[in-house]
Amino acid sequence: MLDLKFIRENVAAVRRAAEVKRVALDLDELLRVDRELQDLKGRTEAMQAERNQNAKLVPKATQAERPALIQKGKDLGESLRALEPELRAHEDALRQLLLQVPQIPHSSVPLGQDDSDNVELRREGQQPVFDFAPKDHVALLEQHGWADPERVAQVSGSRSYLLKGEGARLEWAILTLALDVLQERGFEMLSTSALVRPETFVASGHFPGGEDQVYKIEGQELMLAGTSEVPVNSLYAGEILSADLLPMRYAAYSSAFRSEAGSAGRDVRGLIRVHEFKKVEQYVLMQQGEEAALEMFAAILGNAEAILHALELPYRVVQNCTGDMGAGKVLMYDIEAWVPSEGLYRETHSCSYLGDWQARRTGLRYKDAGGKIHFAHTLNNTGIAAPRILVPFLENHQQADGRIRVPEALRPYLGGKEVLGRAVQG
Repeated sequence: MLDLKFIRENVAAVRRAAEVKRVALDLDELLRVDRELQDLKGRTEAMQAERNQNAKLVPKATQAERPALIQKGKDLGESLRALEPELRAHEDALRQLLLQVPQIPHSSVPLGQDDSDNVELRREGQQPVFDFAPKDHVALLEQHGWADPERVAQVSGSRSYLLKGEGARLEWAILTLALDVLQERGFEMLSTSALVRPETFVASGHFPGGEDQVYKIEGQELMLAGTSEVPVNSLYAGEILSADLLPMRYAAYSSAFRSEAGSAGRDVRGLIRVHEFKKVEQYVLMQQGEEAALEMFAAILGNAEAILHALELPYRVVQNCTGDMGAGKVLMYDIEAWVPSEGLYRETHSCSYLGDWQARRTGLRYKDAGGKIHFAHTLNNTGIAAPRILVPFLENHQQADGRIRVPEALRPYLGGKEVLGRAVQG
């Protein structure tokens, strides 16, 4: 959500943002509703002022004048009550339109239609060169008995996963390592529930537009979040915080759920695209100011890269184009890890700066040293998401005998083991 005054004064910029982000916003309708609402408010205020002035005249009026003044007060009251439904309807309509207004992208964001137009910024790490026929992650899981897709499908349906033995231990070790890295860098750990109220999705900007990705709890006003960004963004909803509390930096761990609507036939095999997963999310609530926010953006991007360095995974950083960055983003980078079996990089992290777009929806404000109240700025980035991260991890660290090499930084989380799994003879 953008400031309404900003929208009025920057119509061309808002229209252009909607165009390049492919947001179906009827900006002319928004401006029309806004004008009509301002007119209604003006009429209401004028009638209220007239009614108040009339009420002051009644005690001073003569006996003959009083009935007419009283009747006039009643008529004005009726007129005000008659305007209320129209006023409320315009306010509701305007809010719904404001929820569709996209954030203005940063000047560095490349124009584009979809992820094929994203721009690679750099590559880190060395892609492995195997002197044997490498396996994909599904074959490696099967070799070591670390997964049981058939049984879990009977219990939980398609696109579910179950890890066993060292596979489950590996997932937990990677999640724990990520949390430790973030805590060492000043992030407070949170363990959050995926159960949230619908309004939290509106506050985070996932609604309107992402309703088909969310699981709903039948008979209750609760839904399942696909990232802990959703509940954490509403922890201080409507509050006015002291500036000295900012920035608030959280490493939030939770289960996450996504229906993956619209992805039929894509990545149905293995661990890339499952309905339920575990995720560590970086979330930052800070004072306004683009320069400081961009420094924080670089910091949380660096946190994610530090985790991938610790896991010794080759990856690349790409800048998302306007058509692939989402309505609320000022700036967005993806990190993609190398997947040998596919010969390409796959997204593992997404880093976003949203300005005050979320804060205006959520009512996230703070009071500066001078007593002035501002909307905060928010940022978020994946810390780690599992089991997806296991795909590049298993494939990049496989050895000729099928066992999985454990990077040095991860060994303390796995009892000091240098390799996992059982070797295959021949």
